[in-house]
Amino acid sequence: MARGLFALLYLSIALPAAAMPTDELLQKINTLVVRVQVELANGGYGVGSGVVVAQDEIVTNCHVIANANSIGVLSNGTSYTVSAIKPDWHHDVCILKVDDLNAPVANISPSKNLKYQQPVFATGFSDFSPVPSSTFGYVKALYPMDDSVIVRASSTFRLGDSGGGLFDDTGNLVGVMTLKSPGHNAYYYFMPVEWVQAALKQPEQDIHTKSETPFWAESLDKWPAFMRVVQPYITEDWTSLKTVATEWAKQEPNNAEAWFYLAAAEYGNKNNLLSEIHMRKALALNNQHSLAIYYLGLIAEDDGKHMEALTNIALLDKFDVSTADQLKLAIGITPIQ
Repeated sequence: MARGLFALLYLSIALPAAAMPTDELLQKINTLVVRVQVELANGGYGVGSGVVVAQDEIVTNCHVIANANSIGVLSNGTSYTVSAIKPDWHHDVCILKVDDLNAPVANISPSKNLKYQQPVFATGFSDFSPVPSSTFGYVKALYPMDDSVIVRASSTFRLGDSGGGLFDDTGNLVGVMTLKSPGHNAYYYFMPVEWVQAALKQPEQDIHTKSETPFWAESLDKWPAFMRVVQPYITEDWTSLKTVATEWAKQEPNNAEAWFYLAAAEYGNKNNLLSEIHMRKALALNNQHSLAIYYLGLIAEDDGKHMEALTNIALLDKFDVSTADQLKLAIGITPIQ
């Protein structure tokens, strides 16, 4: 089996269509999402998105409003001026105070309650669009951080979407669109709503308050492990991946993602025995980790255990059909269309 192909599986496969929300739900969500327009101190302009999370209060990313001279909001066709902010610069979550904002408020559901493969959709004002648009996908990873979880989902976003909302299939706000990894096959990250709720309780500050660097824009050595594993995983730099993942697993022994990336590095290094041990550890911590099941299928097939590989396909068919089809192809079975 060609090991150079499997590592990019998650990044390159076409995902199955998510359960599409109704037009009624999308229209409701669109009333909650606003366009944020910023006049910068250097004379330039910036745009982003936001979500109404309390009466007269909107959440957006702090990087959207950093170094602003003035901040405006367009909500349901009406323009408003931001009078104050409540910044959490480190987590890149900022609350905008908008007096007399006439807009409905989003329902919030804890990010910590999300599950892998749960359908979600992201809504924002991408590419300078005058109206919000949505992309649909699934929760792909949850990374514990500061009393909540960073959400990675297959719902994509583009320029202008930063600060927009990630919603579950009932329309609850579960995350804030924030950043993606470099390159064409990007990972998309969403800040948790628990940080939004904490920021709402902070005192108001002037909009000209000096900005600070968010955690994800720090130097590489200060990045959390879930960011540092991406590049070596994509480029198949197994030695570097093993170094980062080993440290991560020691620091967070109950984190399924840490064990998964350590196992991926071992598989890339052709150590099936250790890879299987670590993959099973990841699966014990999260029984819906579809990539762990995928790799275990590869390992079983490599070791001549074809029936075990078929069992892994059957498991995947229950909640991640696309990855199940990829495993079928990897072990020489043509999926039925």
